[in-house]
Amino acid sequence: MLAVQMDVEVGEPIDFSAGDYHHVVRKAADKGVQSKSGQPSAPSHARTTKGNPRSQTVESKNSYVVEVSDDIIPNEINIPASSPFSDRNVRKGFIMKVFLLLSAQLSVTAIIISMFIFWKALNSWVLANPWFTYALLPAFFGVLIILACCGDLRRRVPANYILLGFFTILEGLLLGTVSVFYKAEEVLWATAATTLVTLALTIFALQTKWDFTLLNGVLFVFIFVLMAYGIILLFVRSYWLHLLYAGLGTLIFSFYLVMDVQLMVGGRHIHSDLDPEEYVFAALNIYLDIINLFLFILQLIGLAR
Repeated sequence: MLAVQMDVEVGEPIDFSAGDYHHVVRKAADKGVQSKSGQPSAPSHARTTKGNPRSQTVESKNSYVVEVSDDIIPNEINIPASSPFSDRNVRKGFIMKVFLLLSAQLSVTAIIISMFIFWKALNSWVLANPWFTYALLPAFFGVLIILACCGDLRRRVPANYILLGFFTILEGLLLGTVSVFYKAEEVLWATAATTLVTLALTIFALQTKWDFTLLNGVLFVFIFVLMAYGIILLFVRSYWLHLLYAGLGTLIFSFYLVMDVQLMVGGRHIHSDLDPEEYVFAALNIYLDIINLFLFILQLIGLAR
């Protein structure tokens, strides 16, 4: 680090980042030599004039202290640490894995629901044996907790694929047991509406400049409010309250779908800090958003009809 005290006449802006400070330092050094030796030092580019030299008035100049260091480059200050997603190929590979897993999950779920709807014998058996639905719930929540809490396990191949496949089958069976209480036409309408809403929200999440990842905490609170509302509806039989519940659920999980898609895509969004090995977790989040959308839309269609 070089500290120089000098008198500087600023005639034009000086770009220190481009190295323009060198001529300022040389000028100050020349003036320092003159002040010590009493003899003017003529630079190589000085011009000579004929006749007697005119007396020059001494003007007061401001005194500056300039610190110059070649080790600091202004353009490199505050550069964030590189992340795995800084490589575009890594991000594309991550998104491709998520969409492939999500497509497989939705396909398996649709096949299982179709069996419960169109297979009359299975439909009647589920209605006559409600214990089947209650037996699925512990296994479903057990696998969900493992996938949500055990980060090392959901990143390990092939354990993560096995758990995700098992969870998808359980979710499909649960949706099948719910679908038997609705007409086949209502389920098909709900499926079509969910597909259109999902596509529209995904395109919106990819194109919009709004950052929905900032709503993570707010939506988490709304989920707890929705759960409390659902518990109340177990004891209160009101058509309008159930309709309001289904509408709020559809709205909340629409926001969740947009937020999770932006988390997966990353880029300019603030909370886009998923690990490249978290493709199973990202697919699970979007899958649950779509399934919850389907359930609330199905409930809306059932209430409307």
